[in-house]
Parts: sequence; structure tokens; C-alpha cells
Amino acid sequence: MPPTQDPPPAPKPRKTLLKHLVAGGAAGLMESSVCHPLDTIKTRMQNRGAGGSTTGPITTAVQMVKKGGVTSLYKGLTAVQCGIVPKMAIRFSSFEQYKLLLADKDGKVSTMRTLTAGIMAGTTEALLVVTPAEVCKIRIQSQYHSMMDPMAMSSSDIKYRNAIQTAMLVVKEEGPGALWKGAGPTVLRQASNQGINFTTYQSMKRKWLEYSKQSELAPWQHLLMGGLSGGVGPLFNNPLDVVKTRMQRQQQVKGQDLKYPSIASALPTIVREEGVAALWKGIMPRLMRIMPGQAITFMTYERVSKMLFDGK
Repeated sequence: MPPTQDPPPAPKPRKTLLKHLVAGGAAGLMESSVCHPLDTIKTRMQNRGAGGSTTGPITTAVQMVKKGGVTSLYKGLTAVQCGIVPKMAIRFSSFEQYKLLLADKDGKVSTMRTLTAGIMAGTTEALLVVTPAEVCKIRIQSQYHSMMDPMAMSSSDIKYRNAIQTAMLVVKEEGPGALWKGAGPTVLRQASNQGINFTTYQSMKRKWLEYSKQSELAPWQHLLMGGLSGGVGPLFNNPLDVVKTRMQRQQQVKGQDLKYPSIASALPTIVREEGVAALWKGIMPRLMRIMPGQAITFMTYERVSKMLFDGK
């Protein structure tokens, strides 16, 4: 009688584009819900011109809460969530698709090709989602009543109320192209961020698996690696973030030239008027925002992916 053989293992669920979209969207929703106040503080600090306040992120937060209540830290959250859920969905799904395109005949992706896939994913999300969403978010966050003295304006004076209303008003007053103000620095920022972010995360993940001999990593390990990888990019590209914020805050008025029409003009203008250090305004709250944000994002993405792909 021939020996019985164990049945072959059941095939794992196929990693479809839709599942990557769902996992990425879930990660974006979780990240934005937890970390948005830090982004509001960062925007407030970056919008200070020459001679403005030099208070740090904690003092800035305290002042905002005193003047406008805790809800002042959540100004623009609707715009962020309208943007970040599709942004994360597009980021992770496009990264996986670009990796498939760049993989060698054995399905392996080198570090350089991982960097390229990250850059392409960052460019894709910047053009499709990030730029118009951040124009709306920054207009909402930068209003006088939410950024300076909330008692100085009545509710009838509030110009930008939510993401959809802001987008429609910007298009009406300034044309559709206004939603893509700052697209240049946004693309450069997102491309460099995601190139560095994915490459650092994937490299750390691979090394940790090799060193620990584990078949998979625990959630806290994904949390730690996501936070560390998320902090690398901002240290290098914060000037682009400052320029992007200044460009997107501007309103186009007929007969008047924009102060910051392009990256090439914005950088020397800021340095001349405020000094080189102004290009790193908001770096601390940005790191405080991005590092925990990326930690939550990667941990959530990995967990939801496991549930969708492995059924666990």
C-alpha cells in the first residue's frame, strides 16, 4: 500500500490591485485621524512671515487651543481625509504595480528599482490627489479666524468651511488650475519622500527578517520601521514643503502678481526676506507629524494586507 501524502497547501489569496487599494485606504484613514493636529501646527508655523512669532510647536498648540478650542487643531481634517484615504490607496497600490513592472525575470526587485518605484508612486499620488487636497486643506487652516484670533470673525465671515466647498470656491474664483498650485514642489516632495520612505522601509524589513530568522514581523516592528523610514525624507526636502505651503496659500487676484509664482522664485525670495533657516520652518512639527504617521500607516497597511491576502 503506497504511503499517503499530505494534501498540498491551499493557495494564498491573490494579491489584487483592489486589495492593495483597500489596505492603503485603511492605513490613510487611521493615520489622519490620529496625527492631524500636528499637521495643523506645522502649517501655522510655516505660514509665519519675516518678523512673525518664533514660538515652538508646543507653545503654538497651546495658544491655538486657548484661542479657538481643541477643534482648532482639527481645522482642515475633512479635506485631509478626503485626500489621504485615496492618496494612501494610490500610493501603496501604485508602488506594488510599479514593483511588478520593474522586477527582474525571477520576480526580485533591487534596491535601486525599489527607489524608482517609490519615486513613481510619489509622483502619481502628488498629481492625482495630494496637490488639490492640500490646496484646500491649507486654505482652510490658514484662515485668519483659525490661525490667529478666532474671536475676531463671526461664522458668517468664514470663507472656507470644508473640502468640497473650498474646492468649488477656488475653482469659481481662480479657475480649475488653482487646485494644482504648488504642483511642482509637491511632486518633488512626494517623489523624494516615497522613494526614500519605501526604500528605507523595505531594506530594514528585509534585514530584520534575515537577522531574526522570522517568517514575518510583529506589528510593533512594522510600527518602529515605519516611523524611522518616515523621518529620513523630511530632513532633506523640508525647503520644498515650505515653498509648497507658501505657493498653495496664495490667492490669485486679477491684476496682481503672485509673490511666489514658482519654486525658482520662491526659494530666493524666502531666503532674502527671512534667511536660510526659514526653509526649515516647521521641521520639528513635520517630523512629529510624519514619523508617527508613517509608523501607524505601515503597521496598519501590513495588518490589513495580512487579513486580506492571508485570511488571518
